[in-house]
Amino acid sequence: MSDTEDIVCRDLVRIFRSRDVEVQALQGLTLTVRRGEMVAVVGESGSGKSTLLGILSALDEPSAGTAVVAGTDLSGLSPRRRTAFHRHAVGFVWQQTARNLIPYLSVAQNVAAVLAVAGVRGRARADRTAAVLDLVGMRDHADALPEDLSGGLQQLAALGVALANEPRVLLADEPTGALDRESARAVLATMRAVNEASGVTMLVVTHDERVAAQVRRTVRIRDGRTSTETIRDDLDTGPGEEYAVVDAAGRLQLPESFQQALGLHDRVRLSLHDDHVAIRPGAGR
Repeated sequence: MSDTEDIVCRDLVRIFRSRDVEVQALQGLTLTVRRGEMVAVVGESGSGKSTLLGILSALDEPSAGTAVVAGTDLSGLSPRRRTAFHRHAVGFVWQQTARNLIPYLSVAQNVAAVLAVAGVRGRARADRTAAVLDLVGMRDHADALPEDLSGGLQQLAALGVALANEPRVLLADEPTGALDRESARAVLATMRAVNEASGVTMLVVTHDERVAAQVRRTVRIRDGRTSTETIRDDLDTGPGEEYAVVDAAGRLQLPESFQQALGLHDRVRLSLHDDHVAIRPGAGR
């Protein structure tokens, strides 16, 4: 892992076993996120995106392969190293408010509580709390309890809690999943602004294509592997350019829309040219 990369997954496999049933949630997934990048990971239910997030957050371990986040190899972490990783290397924003905020503490107290656990005291804690609230636009709601806030404001407060200890990486699980469209756009806009202002690396897991369209790089997961990526140079000018991901075994997954448009199924014809590979429907079409 180089100094320019904050998330590196190599050939991740995760198998869940229950009695005689075996489910392979990840099937050799590979992913790299550069330092300071904001990436959306998109996939349908059962695609493996939640399993991936569990591994990257060190709440689960892969059956095979490696995952390195913020310079920490997540394989076989001791309880002490896992705690240090959670406190200092990564921040989390979950879809469920109950996992983000302590309900009987104000927004400012929620942020300060994270700092207190990390050993930040006195003026330093107060200054950092104020700076975080300014960063996420919650200074005017510092004294509010979570129950007094809208869903969008609750997620902005959660973002502040996640950023309290200045983590290198922020992981977000469906952060706008329970919000209306306007609130979702506001939360994503704040996350982009924080990413640009602080340089914190962000990985947002979502099933919502509207969320993905607001991020410059989108990685799609299908059947436990990364399938395609979309790169947007400008979020306001179009859908961006789509790439297929080729894994270590030379496999790639074509977008379903491409397959349907050209009737690609079973076998396809390949031809190698000087600067590209052509894929055409197989015989019998």
